[in-house]
Amino acid sequence: MSALSARIKTHTSFPENSAHVATLRRVLLANPRGFCAGVERAIAAVEAAIERFGTPVYVRRAIVHNRAVVERLEAKGAIFIQELDAVPKGAVAILSAHGSARAIKEEGNNRGLRLVDAICPLVAKVHAGVEAWYRAGRHVLLIGHQGHPEIIGTLGQVPTGAVSVISHPNDLEMLDLGSNTAVAYAVQTTYSVRDAKALIEAIHARFHDVTSPRASDICYATSNRQSAIEAIAPQTQLVVVVGDPMSSNARRLVEVAEASGCSKAILVEDDTGLPWDLIGKCDIIGLTAAASTPEISLQSVCDALSKFGFALEEVDGATERVRFRPVSLDYSVDL
Repeated sequence: MSALSARIKTHTSFPENSAHVATLRRVLLANPRGFCAGVERAIAAVEAAIERFGTPVYVRRAIVHNRAVVERLEAKGAIFIQELDAVPKGAVAILSAHGSARAIKEEGNNRGLRLVDAICPLVAKVHAGVEAWYRAGRHVLLIGHQGHPEIIGTLGQVPTGAVSVISHPNDLEMLDLGSNTAVAYAVQTTYSVRDAKALIEAIHARFHDVTSPRASDICYATSNRQSAIEAIAPQTQLVVVVGDPMSSNARRLVEVAEASGCSKAILVEDDTGLPWDLIGKCDIIGLTAAASTPEISLQSVCDALSKFGFALEEVDGATERVRFRPVSLDYSVDL
């Protein structure tokens, strides 16, 4: 049992007939929440590389979008850099879970770096699909947020112009593509399920020849966390999402909560961001954590709300059993 689970059990152990139960201020904890298998795998890759090769180990960009995670790994000896030209020749360089363009991998190999690719396997699946559709002669419509690292990495798998990024149905109208163009679509793994559905419907309405992934590109963790907060949001006056502002999946959880009927949804990194004036007006709060959020950040929020007089209640949700093989540390990346 985790430390957080133990605290939840403590804070919900009130007698059934107690008058306190009727007036209890409650926090509904969404399930599932927090780290997904891809995030755990990427973090473990950095830790394993430090243990095997010693420090420093270089990491291109944030391994996952969470400042607390990055700072913890920095304390262990990881050095986060923006580009590979900052890495000394022969050093270990780890590529982030968001995926990297082919040109980045080629640069690392050409400079003699010992590359370790920590790409999430579900992002790698999107890359493979986009490459296959490009080779088949289809124009790819990539549903996602322009400029997000995952989108940049996916665009970098094929020649410029082979993929169009769309974030809104209006983006389709701006494309210089005829309705008979053979297209395929892919979706950013952390995109909103609702928004993706609307865009996919718009794609089918615009084009006659559309190929789709065999299964949704939106990862299981994103879908599960969005469904979980969607289920409890209507019961609350406030939903608190614990996550980094840079995290796409964290921001999507805020949007889903707001669209699902709660009065207000906010994003905080930890307990220091909690708006106590607003919280003081609430009887029921929904609480979740993004897939890149460490338990310690969620724990700080739970502790603060408990001290303020809220009882923590687990809400039933999907059980996640997904596990990925550890990242290979043999300095090989697929090109």
